[in-house]
Amino acid sequence: MVKNTSVQITLILFIMSILGLSAGCQQIAPEATTDLPASTSSPSQTPSDGFTNARKKMVQLQIQGRGIQDAAVLEAMREVPRHKFVPDKHLDQAYADHPLPIGFGQTISQPYIVALMTEALEVQPGDRVLEVGTGSGYQAAVLAEMQAEVYTVEIIPELADQAREQLKEVGYTDVEVKNGDGYYGWEENAPYEKIIVTAAPDHLPQPLIQQLKEGGRLVIPIGPIGAVQTLWLYEKIEGEIQTKNLGAVRFVPLTGEH
Repeated sequence: MVKNTSVQITLILFIMSILGLSAGCQQIAPEATTDLPASTSSPSQTPSDGFTNARKKMVQLQIQGRGIQDAAVLEAMREVPRHKFVPDKHLDQAYADHPLPIGFGQTISQPYIVALMTEALEVQPGDRVLEVGTGSGYQAAVLAEMQAEVYTVEIIPELADQAREQLKEVGYTDVEVKNGDGYYGWEENAPYEKIIVTAAPDHLPQPLIQQLKEGGRLVIPIGPIGAVQTLWLYEKIEGEIQTKNLGAVRFVPLTGEH
């Protein structure tokens, strides 16, 4: 009887191995990622990279669940591989509901904040967008995924170089990255339909207002270093600046000569 049972178990395991099944084992860790060639023009066409479900869950719970409705923003954040823009040691937290350190005292913003600021911009395909504070490059990738023409400025040379390389590796080859003081914008490419600032000055930089196109929108956190700041939306309407308070936030300070 024992012998027959052993034979039956052996036969069952053999059949399971043919069908590609396993007994009592479930994969939890993400699969190895599949990179696109740098020349690829449509990064969003990436095959499943093992984090697809994590991105969908992030958007559903952290972003849609908090009221973000812009379909283009939601789709971009489902597609952009956020895990490609965080340090390897934080890979398991790439889609978590909080910011992550990326070195040099800087962070990649909480996913909800990225979505909130991007929605406030009301980005349209073809918009020329200036980002101040490239950081990891993730925000620039989201904007590029939305078919914006993206120019981004980072004051820390090492981060600028890393972001430039990472954006190209993922497939966002048209994003222009500059190492410089973002307080002064990027005048050569002005005016911009949209400007987004991902670090907090203690006042509104006038060069950015000057580089904002008529009818354009600027989203920026402003407030004291190390304290709660206010996220503001500025719109240039007939040469006048209209403002809207988007709520309390906490960002790293905008550094530079100013």
